[in-house]
Amino acid sequence: MYTVAQLIGGVWGAGGEGGELVVHDPADGSPVSRAPVATADEVAKAVEAARGVAAEWAAAAPADRAAALHRAADAVEAAAEDLAQATTAEMGKPLDDARGGVAAGIGTLRQYAELAPVRGGRTLHGGHDALDFMAPEPRGVVAAITPWNDPVAVSCGLLGAALVTGNVVLHKPSERTPATGWLLARALDSALPAGVLSLLTGGGEVGAALSGQDVDVVAHVGSTATGRAIAAAGARTGAKVLLENGGSDPLVVDADVDPLWAAEQAALGCFANAGQICVAVERIYVHRDVADGFTDALVARAEALTVGPGRDPGTQLGPLVDRRHRDHVHGQVTAAVAAGARVRAGGTLPEGPGAFYPATVIEGCRHDMALVREETFGPVAPVVVVDSFSEGLRCAADSPYGLAATVLTGSMSHAQRAWRELPVGTVKVNAVFGGAPGGAAQPRRGSGHGFGYGPELLDEFSTVKVVHLEAPGRGHW
Repeated sequence: MYTVAQLIGGVWGAGGEGGELVVHDPADGSPVSRAPVATADEVAKAVEAARGVAAEWAAAAPADRAAALHRAADAVEAAAEDLAQATTAEMGKPLDDARGGVAAGIGTLRQYAELAPVRGGRTLHGGHDALDFMAPEPRGVVAAITPWNDPVAVSCGLLGAALVTGNVVLHKPSERTPATGWLLARALDSALPAGVLSLLTGGGEVGAALSGQDVDVVAHVGSTATGRAIAAAGARTGAKVLLENGGSDPLVVDADVDPLWAAEQAALGCFANAGQICVAVERIYVHRDVADGFTDALVARAEALTVGPGRDPGTQLGPLVDRRHRDHVHGQVTAAVAAGARVRAGGTLPEGPGAFYPATVIEGCRHDMALVREETFGPVAPVVVVDSFSEGLRCAADSPYGLAATVLTGSMSHAQRAWRELPVGTVKVNAVFGGAPGGAAQPRRGSGHGFGYGPELLDEFSTVKVVHLEAPGRGHW
């Protein structure tokens, strides 16, 4: 079992007066990690300690901060297998997927270490007897509240960008993956000056206490409800708030595509990581002309997946993160069936231990069903048949969320319409996942706001100071 310690003001093992939480393996229910729960007083002390070292870290040369982040990436790489094993033990994803998430996090740390030193300000053209420029500066103290579904990759993005731009960071990992957060913090801390990174553990009450403190930025990846609470706290404290929250990402299948290929894309988008991906496909609008072949092929793909514990090499579909989340997923499926939808694959609670849920395909869905309108975050593919590409696009756009969307089409004009008309931060054409390195993501509406990835995230963690210099008394220097 992992025994997690907090890091406050450069001291490991600090705090822990609020009791402890225990995380259970979602594959078999056995306890895998225990972590302290930070009290509100410990959170306040951690913020105070971070504030005390902020000026020194901000004054460090950009090249020195980048070198420290490179060393941190080396340390994370050395601990990569431990991080992957902890991720699988705590949240259940297949081990190879967990390893991929760790590798992505290491790559992000190195990317930011390379990009940050070459970022500069901007010279302004004023009078010839004056000097005007804009210079980036750190914002100060950053609270980073990160999720459980891809804990290393997401955390490395937020922590790396915040640290390399000269901020000090208080990291609160999800209560479902505290050991993963602890192992990551140990690796990062080994390469950073004492006090620049702190680790606070616990549940939602710890995140709420942290976001209500006197910090300069709160960056949160997680549910929309929590994001809204953080935004309200930021309005009271004046902190800048970065949010990447819930989504119900659509997939539009046009009439002119191969339904077998489209079903492969849909299966990847719906079932990877048991559907527990921020940009997973959550609702499918398929043209009537290809609907039957598409749905049959999607059912076959769902039924062919190998289900098992994430640590087993052959597993393609691991468990959900816990039974509470499984109840949420199954509740949405049950409600859709009660409203007239039909289960073609899965849709039943399996017997035995763990939080397993089968890959599920439901046809006969309507756009107004909760399964289609709301976030499910599970391995469920609700299929809505539409009569035209325009109808599919209209339904895809009709959502309180605005994270991402995918369109499968052989028509360039339809592809152009899609990226122009869909009110989301990311549009993918003919691939549910993928994209060039350095791509940014900027969610909209209920899915959050602010850049969450890419070089633009460095700007989110920076502020800009405008400087005007003249010689005294209109003379000379």
